[in-house]
Amino acid sequence: MTDTRGQVLFLGSGTSHGVPMIGCRCAVCRSDDERDKRMRPSVYIRWADGTSLLVDTTPDLRSQALRWGVEHVDAVLFTHCHADHVMGLDEIRRFNILQGAAIPCYGNAAALADIRRIFSYAFEATDHGGGLPKFDLEPIGEGVTINGHRVTAVPVWHGPQLILGYRVERFAYLTDCNGIPDSSWALLEDLDTLVIDAVRHRPHGTHYNVEGALGVIARLSPRRAYITHVCHDLGHAATNAQLPPGVELAYDGLVVGI
Repeated sequence: MTDTRGQVLFLGSGTSHGVPMIGCRCAVCRSDDERDKRMRPSVYIRWADGTSLLVDTTPDLRSQALRWGVEHVDAVLFTHCHADHVMGLDEIRRFNILQGAAIPCYGNAAALADIRRIFSYAFEATDHGGGLPKFDLEPIGEGVTINGHRVTAVPVWHGPQLILGYRVERFAYLTDCNGIPDSSWALLEDLDTLVIDAVRHRPHGTHYNVEGALGVIARLSPRRAYITHVCHDLGHAATNAQLPPGVELAYDGLVVGI
């Protein structure tokens, strides 16, 4: 029987710029609170049976893996193909060497097409000396089962683009979104933990702000909720002090059970 005990490790909780931002002298970018230092957004899901999934391959993937001891990846789940979510894909080479195998990468058709275009060199037969990342692009459809663990794809709106969030058991991860299609609400019922994007207090054209994210949390009523994809407008301690019970900002290195 599959061991369903698991953990989610937040490898990054920041926006595409990360926090601190280059050249910024604001209070959050100069903060001494380690929870205000945010790499690009990604989570690493692992179970007691050894199965491990990586959600997105950020430009910080090497640093994230070294900092948090990530040494094995059974599969990658892509939310979408923006640079802050895919540009670390070449780091998969090291996992190929450690595991002696190509790694399946799942996403919707649009994301996979863009990844194939951007990383076209990985599909060439020519040896480029430094080695090529080895990954198999797999359409996820409504979801996939990996080593007995079911992953459900949850379509969400990122501005005009339909991208994917993911649900694993009673945990859901919705980054880079500002709307939920009617058909996706049922996929998010009965959650213990919801992770949702909220970039700042001010409105944004392709992301929830804090008010919008709190509206989703209120409708779904998870036992607890974490806000991710956070920009330098939101200091960790000050923002948490303003959030309702059961809602917190995520931070790099946070571990939650599933």
